[in-house]
Amino acid sequence: MSIDLIVSGEPRAVESGTTAGQVLGDDRSVLVARVNGELRDLDHRVAPGDVIEPVRAEDPEGLAVLRHSTAHVLAQAVQDLFPEAKLGIGPPVKDGFYYDFQVAEPFHPEDLTRIEKRMLEILKSGQRFHRRVVTEGEAHKELATEPFKIELIGKKGGNSDEIMETGGSELTVYDNIDRKGAVCWSDLCRGPHVPSTKYIPSNAVKLMRTAAVYWLSDENNEQLQRIYGTAWPHKDGLKAYLHFLEEAARRDHRKLGTELDLFSFPEEIGSGLAVFHPKGGIVRTVMEDYSRQRHLAAGYEFVNTPHVTKAALFEKSGHLDWYAEGMYPPMDMDHAQYYLKPMNCPMHNLIYSARGRSYRELPLRLFEFGTVYRYEKSGVVQGLTRARGFTQDDAHIYCTREQMPAELDSLLTFVLDLLKDYGLTDFYLELSTRDPEKSIGTEQEWDEATQILFEAAKAQDLELVMDEGGAAFYGPKISVQAKDAIGRTWQMSTIQVDFQLPQRFDLEYQGPDGTRERPIMIHRALFGSIERFFAVLLEHYAGAFPAWLAPVTVVGIPVADQHIGHLQGVVDLLRSQGVRAEVDTSADRMPKKIRNAQKQKVPFMLIAGDDDIAKEAVSFRYRNGEQRNGIPIADAVAEIVAAVAEKRQV
Repeated sequence: MSIDLIVSGEPRAVESGTTAGQVLGDDRSVLVARVNGELRDLDHRVAPGDVIEPVRAEDPEGLAVLRHSTAHVLAQAVQDLFPEAKLGIGPPVKDGFYYDFQVAEPFHPEDLTRIEKRMLEILKSGQRFHRRVVTEGEAHKELATEPFKIELIGKKGGNSDEIMETGGSELTVYDNIDRKGAVCWSDLCRGPHVPSTKYIPSNAVKLMRTAAVYWLSDENNEQLQRIYGTAWPHKDGLKAYLHFLEEAARRDHRKLGTELDLFSFPEEIGSGLAVFHPKGGIVRTVMEDYSRQRHLAAGYEFVNTPHVTKAALFEKSGHLDWYAEGMYPPMDMDHAQYYLKPMNCPMHNLIYSARGRSYRELPLRLFEFGTVYRYEKSGVVQGLTRARGFTQDDAHIYCTREQMPAELDSLLTFVLDLLKDYGLTDFYLELSTRDPEKSIGTEQEWDEATQILFEAAKAQDLELVMDEGGAAFYGPKISVQAKDAIGRTWQMSTIQVDFQLPQRFDLEYQGPDGTRERPIMIHRALFGSIERFFAVLLEHYAGAFPAWLAPVTVVGIPVADQHIGHLQGVVDLLRSQGVRAEVDTSADRMPKKIRNAQKQKVPFMLIAGDDDIAKEAVSFRYRNGEQRNGIPIADAVAEIVAAVAEKRQV
């Protein structure tokens, strides 16, 4: 008896009992099938009316299945070598996979070598992945020695991306079966998986590192050992990824911060709290000064607020209800509790409400470089990109409902143009919507704010990605996602529409007819934080800042001491036009001075010897090693001044 299916958009009749793999044919690039919109193993038996599509390793879903299947191989290899290891969870993640284990001792580098070798043996053996449906009782019996898996059995209704073991309405176990039909290893898993380990290229798998983690990311739970790995559809993918990691390591802002003497994290101050050294301070000041100029030109007004406040302010705003765990503990003073501020918006609301407001003042754009403090967990603190103390370029715009669409449109344009000036040009937008369980306000307010943000985002003619349920408790937001020089995506600016805080603070303005109206509040952080943006630019440029941002734009390098005066005159000319320039008067020989300037990634080196003095000229040496000799001083100064003014990368 034949049955009718839709296969990749075309109707097809096949015999009853046929599997999805048989329908799709003998194509080793197909890892799983999408049946009626859901991922299924290739040995899934099709039914009349099914719609079937192939899913390949090059597809995001197929790549995730490949990596999840490799995680199973990792877990099997670990238990082969460490029989007492207890299994945690093992999902695919961005660029790879991991698996958590409870073991007596942390894994060592030589352990990873042994585990990887055993994995390759399993991959080459061609074990089949076979799915079985089990009852809770059967699962408890089979997994009696796996306490963490037993705990997950009760979570079978969940659908977490990280908890791959359970989900849907039934429990399933996957067996790894060898060529003789014997079960080599089993795991509680909702699947799906590749048909066999032969589908995982042995030359495209690598274990990367280990880490200590808490079971299910809860610090109250037991600590486990996590092994991270990566897997790709072919060896060229692995090779490209490893090259990417090398390049990312070369650009790591923490490494460059030390090499270029920009900032540090003294233990005496505390984790996640940076100090900026003179050169880093220069870059930061230039970044801030340019931002100030642009904000003034765009009609923003500058304000300043203190670092601490009474608890009552954050009770009023609602932040103590939603963000208390991320705040530093309170300080008891003067019969009151004070908090280090984790955000600036409540204080800006107090500035707004300090006097009566008229519709004629709106939109009112308040801007502050406000330092805030958030008690991030030690495990997530990471240099300047995830710090405990940082300065936000924070703006809050108060406007009427009628002004909001135009204000959001101009605000997004302003944000994108300013980011481009700093050298980031590849963007997409993300729209975060309401989580009903973690939000305040009416559904109507949220729908209105979300729709207006959606329209503002679409007007920018950029890719728009939805982030369902990812908004803050008081309103939806657009975030600008920017790609750096090596293709990594960073969340930069955020724009949030807020109907709630104006209500909580009873903010009003007098309308044209004399009635009291409620303003709409727009939250906007353009850089996110100065520190994080500094880190992103440092990695984007690999420390080689463009001339306008470089801590030292020009170094004069004399061939001998008698040439210092000539170069000092050139440097004085440059400084008079706002260029950061200096002469290297150290005792080092000229070749070492050049190497030192190159290590510090100085954009321009001006070299002078006897011939240059005679010709009233200098020799240009660029950061990339190119050199031009005998350039008249006036031309040299003009070229450098133009490069700074035009924000060119040299």
